[in-house]
Amino acid sequence: MNAPARAGGRRGRRTADVPALVAGAREGDARSVARLISLVEDASPLLREVAAALAPHTGRARVLGLTGPPGVGKSTTTTALVRAFRAAGQRVGVLAVDPSSPFSGGALLGDRVRMQDHAGDPGVFIRSMASRGHLGGLAWATPQALRVLDAAGCDVVLVETVGVGQSELEVASLADTTLVLLAPGMGDGIQAAKAGILEVADVFVVNKADRDGADQTVRDLRGMLSLGGRHTDAGAWRPPIVKTVAYRDADTGIEEVVARIGEHAAWLDSSGEGHRRRVARAAREIEAIAVAGVRERMGDVGGSAALPALAERVVAGETDPYRAADHLVAQL
Repeated sequence: MNAPARAGGRRGRRTADVPALVAGAREGDARSVARLISLVEDASPLLREVAAALAPHTGRARVLGLTGPPGVGKSTTTTALVRAFRAAGQRVGVLAVDPSSPFSGGALLGDRVRMQDHAGDPGVFIRSMASRGHLGGLAWATPQALRVLDAAGCDVVLVETVGVGQSELEVASLADTTLVLLAPGMGDGIQAAKAGILEVADVFVVNKADRDGADQTVRDLRGMLSLGGRHTDAGAWRPPIVKTVAYRDADTGIEEVVARIGEHAAWLDSSGEGHRRRVARAAREIEAIAVAGVRERMGDVGGSAALPALAERVVAGETDPYRAADHLVAQL
């Protein structure tokens, strides 16, 4: 995911003591964790120092992605899962990506407001992140924010996507296990096929299963799974389908969801797929950072006389756009 070009950082937090913040985060200090994530979101000049300080302490947390169309109960399900993981004694982090305010650029919905059940629990850290126009259902800073929570000792990190429909499949490239939530009576069977959700789901969750049509939604999913996909390869994981009713004092089916997540984690470890996914994730992150750096340098070149001169030569027929682009890249 490409970071916006904000070389000076939105708030210019050059005075932050990164080693002290990382040490505080490692001890479970919520303010240190929040400050580190803010440095990441703001593309602080200290971002490289933060990444280097976090690196030795990462790689332990399981990352769970929750995605699906709006209105299926992603936040409610996230809250129920947090409750289940905490009951098992695990530390939990939540990154809830919301649409951006067109005025402040901040998270518009604010999932922390909807997750007040865990607000006073020191074993839970919840952060609403603004998408800031980034497509794919996530915020551009999500990968580094994940590293912060991983280094802070979270056993599980849940990433809830913005919920914008067919564009929020990027979470599958970031999560160890991706949960796709659907609900009866919303046309989600057709939506799932359109969005390519069959290809990203590791666990299907049919939420609001106390409504009419839940069994039909399950049948539709089974029918679509039978049509083929990556899950039909030899030794591949076949996504289970779990019915839930995730709301306070009910949480029906949540224990089964946790069990299926555990089974998928075991398969990831035994098959080697978990390591492959994490290597692929790191490769994408490296590529995104490199591309962002090249774009920033391209901006510097674009401000020089080289680009207009090359454009004039293309218009005059003296060269073609590909050769001109090669010449421009050679100047970086």
